[in-house]
Amino acid sequence: MRRSQLLATAACVTFACAPLAANAQFAPAGSGGAPTSTVPGPGNGSDNSFEPTESTPAVKSRFSGPSPYAPQAPGVNAANLPDIGSMDPNDVSQMVPQQSANPARGDWSAYGRDDSQTRYSPLSEITPQNVDQLKVAFVYHTGSYPRPGQVNKWAAETTPIKVGDGLYMCSAQNDIMKLDPVTGKEIWRHNINEKYEAIPYTAACKGVTYFTSSQVPEGQPCHNRILEGTLDMRLIAVDAATGNLCEGFGHGGQVNLMQGLGESVPGFVSMTAPPPIVNGVVVVNHEVLDGQRRWAPSGVIRGYDAESGKFLWAWDVNRPNDHSQPTGNNHYSRGTPNSWAAMTGDNALGLVYVPTGNSASDYYSALRSPEENKVSSAVVALDVKTGAPRWVFQTVHKDVWDYDIGSQATLMDMPGPDGQTVPALIMPTKRGQTFVLDRRDGKPILPVEERPAPSPGVVPGDPRSPTQPWSTGMPALRVPDLKETDMWGMSPIDQLFCRIKFRRANYVGEFTPPSIDKPWIEYPGYNGGSDWGSMSYDPQSGILIANWNITPMYDQLVTRKKADQLGLMPIDDPNYKPGGGGAEGNGAMDGTPYGIVVTPFWNQYTGMMCNRPPYGMITAIDMKHGQKVLWQHPLGTARANGPWGLPTGLPWEIGTPNNGGSVVTAGGLVFIAAATDNQIRAIDEHTGKVVWSAVLPGGGQANPMTYEANGHQYVAIMAGGHHFMMTPVSDQLVVYALPDHKG
Repeated sequence: MRRSQLLATAACVTFACAPLAANAQFAPAGSGGAPTSTVPGPGNGSDNSFEPTESTPAVKSRFSGPSPYAPQAPGVNAANLPDIGSMDPNDVSQMVPQQSANPARGDWSAYGRDDSQTRYSPLSEITPQNVDQLKVAFVYHTGSYPRPGQVNKWAAETTPIKVGDGLYMCSAQNDIMKLDPVTGKEIWRHNINEKYEAIPYTAACKGVTYFTSSQVPEGQPCHNRILEGTLDMRLIAVDAATGNLCEGFGHGGQVNLMQGLGESVPGFVSMTAPPPIVNGVVVVNHEVLDGQRRWAPSGVIRGYDAESGKFLWAWDVNRPNDHSQPTGNNHYSRGTPNSWAAMTGDNALGLVYVPTGNSASDYYSALRSPEENKVSSAVVALDVKTGAPRWVFQTVHKDVWDYDIGSQATLMDMPGPDGQTVPALIMPTKRGQTFVLDRRDGKPILPVEERPAPSPGVVPGDPRSPTQPWSTGMPALRVPDLKETDMWGMSPIDQLFCRIKFRRANYVGEFTPPSIDKPWIEYPGYNGGSDWGSMSYDPQSGILIANWNITPMYDQLVTRKKADQLGLMPIDDPNYKPGGGGAEGNGAMDGTPYGIVVTPFWNQYTGMMCNRPPYGMITAIDMKHGQKVLWQHPLGTARANGPWGLPTGLPWEIGTPNNGGSVVTAGGLVFIAAATDNQIRAIDEHTGKVVWSAVLPGGGQANPMTYEANGHQYVAIMAGGHHFMMTPVSDQLVVYALPDHKG
């Protein structure tokens, strides 16, 4: 599941926050006021070659007619862009080295700064000794926030990139901007006219991609360009100098990513992560809204020529030997595992590392094909010349817990036998298991064990895997299995309530199988461990920084009749209404025998989690000396959280749920926001001590970045908030510097 209902709710679940109306007013961009709000949370046919059997009976959809593609308001969108054809992958130009491969010392030229996605900067002007002097250098308003009458779906999650004289970023609704990195002045803005109807679960744009052409001469338009994938499924290229569309790319600067996906409706599929460019190939993934129907649009991964935008190849899980683009009324295999997280490219090996999720209908696996079961909840290395898998490493077998991989892989070198260096890949997971693999073949570098899993389960025709993989060579980012004595509350009555709730559920530890007769406790929850914030790695010190969550869920499969009574229906049902199973959490899972009800494991009367705190942590791991934990402590204070919607204002580091990642610098600092206390903080990399913090105008659910301009270091964070984590939503990018260097 792309977001956490738990984390989202747990911002108010853990210490509950005060709700406002869903269409609360926001201050307009540039008004000087912080636009803030908190909002309370909560075609059926398939060309899949896998046929139902007696043990996996076919289940007729409650909506069997063609899905009417809800028309969008006038304007450019993927649905009305023509196809521009395909090209032979062998004709892809050899590219000049990209800025992200070896960025200039003061640049941050990719989502994770460099091609290895380390989130490490060699800048050292800001140190533990002077960080407490940081001041706001400038604030930039993106202008993207809910307008009156619109349901708040905003969570920008944006990390800007900095290349040369420009700070490049996107708004939550995909407008692209270039800013002066010293003053924050807007140099240009490209409005893409994205419609509100296109917003899926969340209005988010994690970032943009910088690309240098080997065909367009230097000094000509679109020699350097910015690429972006959009919520309404367009791949857009603009000139980095002017913001004008690159006319030679796609159809006037845009590529239609709905090509070949078949029936859909706005908000069912979308792009939120920046596409990597590997040896001249733009690799595109997309999210598919969870919990809707078994035969949802395909999770296909595709490659396009970075120069022309022409189609190169597709990886369609159930058609592994067909890498072509469908034509006419044909479409990619429906319901296959999708990938929504940021991918990582490897120019040297010609690979792209794809973190995958589940097949559509996360909590029921009986209708999945053998091909789907092999690649779900895995990291898949695709050959960027052909789209064919080179290797697969699976982190969960037959996943029915929504343990899709939300993190981006980080690349590093590890010492191997005979003094040889081994090219390694670090893959965090929601389980809190971190796998370290040889990126040449996907084999574990640090030990991994297949351990017996709990009983096969009680869902007819849907047995669980007998074993699951455990990374025994890395510290586990989780706490031990829950016990009844772990139940927690503000009073003995609250604790008793949670103990009763614990006893009423099925729970036999991690991988407790789904049940129909009563709820089961899912721990780690589907945002326990690491999520899209990923990890940061300091290659000089060998220190790996990870922030993670401790947030169980309370789940139950319900019969189709019960799902109908609850009003659960897929987003493309003509009778669909927002809040009726169309967001993440509860879901119709149409086309299967069951719907799913997902809630936090909490006391719904006080808004407090049933397990004792902390609920969020941060850990430093020494990767050069035996993968030992150097320090670890709760992340996030109680200042903006409290029971019954009452923020306490207390500075206690209780450990709150968090979304977003960290940055580590040569100055010996870790910068991170992420927690629901709406603060950014600096932590001493070597001791774990918090040495500076500042309150943000909105929630800091984004990855920060740092860069150099005019010889001085700046730190930037998008304080966009998160609608379902219930942190204040804003449109503000906040940039800090030492006092003498403010813009």
